[in-house]
Amino acid sequence: QLQLVESGGGLVQPGRSLRLSCTASGGSLEHYTIGWFRQVPGKEREDVSCISSNGGTVHHAKSVKGRFTTSRDNAKNTVYLEMNSLKPEDTAVYYCAAGLSDVQAMCVTMVYPPHMWGQGTQVTVSS
Repeated sequence: QLQLVESGGGLVQPGRSLRLSCTASGGSLEHYTIGWFRQVPGKEREDVSCISSNGGTVHHAKSVKGRFTTSRDNAKNTVYLEMNSLKPEDTAVYYCAAGLSDVQAMCVTMVYPPHMWGQGTQVTVSS
């Protein structure tokens, strides 16, 4: 069974950068669309980004476009979320998730949400 583990979270000052990793064990990520989502207590989970299985299609939410970059290295079974120019409103628990639908269906319209989730990693942006 594929398991996803996020890492790289922490406390960072506004304007700084952080890179999150989502690493899979128990199987290969290469056939999966991978999404990054975040959630603040008391609020709905929101999508951050999504990347297709071959990395050819990437979607970023409007709130992070131009600041966050998503990439993947299938040889390392890892997907990355590079977060730059971080803002306090980026504070959340960040989750990676995997699914077999395409980027549009999994992360934009969410008609086919991901079916495997990591445990999450906390990102706190504060001075």
